[in-house]
Amino acid sequence: MSPLTGREELGAFMAYKAAVFDLDGTLLNTIVDLAWATNYALEQFNMPTYTVDEVRQMVGNGIAKLIRDAVPESTDEATYQRVLACFKEHYADHSLDNTAPYPGILDAVDTLRAAGVKCAVVSNKPDFAIADLMTNFFPGRFDFALGQRDDLKRKPDAEPVHYALAQIGVDPQDAVYIGDSEVDVATAHNSGMPCISVTWGFRDKETLLAAGATTLCNTAEEMVQEILK
Repeated sequence: MSPLTGREELGAFMAYKAAVFDLDGTLLNTIVDLAWATNYALEQFNMPTYTVDEVRQMVGNGIAKLIRDAVPESTDEATYQRVLACFKEHYADHSLDNTAPYPGILDAVDTLRAAGVKCAVVSNKPDFAIADLMTNFFPGRFDFALGQRDDLKRKPDAEPVHYALAQIGVDPQDAVYIGDSEVDVATAHNSGMPCISVTWGFRDKETLLAAGATTLCNTAEEMVQEILK
């Protein structure tokens, strides 16, 4: 009999060795601060603004894409870059104003770590914005956190997820990916990992199912049970 590898070592009920989380809409409710920063930047250039719900549907692919979608189609590149810079400056100063973890998230992460599951964050949010959020809301709770960097492709490409897993010494087949959007479903697929889609974030169940989601969790407690089962 050939030796068993990965999760098979301890049978079908072995917990994953690592859980890789999306940040916005999964761990943290950041939408109000993102929307306010978006509208602040647009207002400085006399551009139309958006409701929070409209911005909610625009996020997920990184700040550059968010602002690209937010500015009028006729916006020239130089002006777009100025709006983007304005957003970044404002958001850096106000990213903590209204942001908070979703209910049960802190206890969920603590439970996973107590069970020996390594926890990482991979986000399309710029890396400069990750440090403050992780320090303020999750001090000591995550083994690694990665935001969008110029030297790495952004999700849904597998590169940032595989990079994060390499930093914590876990193979993709021994990890699970958790997120709230169609981008996260695609990220998990591209990374060769199962996906847990959470329904409390920035996309509704219908959008997630249409994107190919197969495992949906409605609460942080359900999410933990799914990871540890």
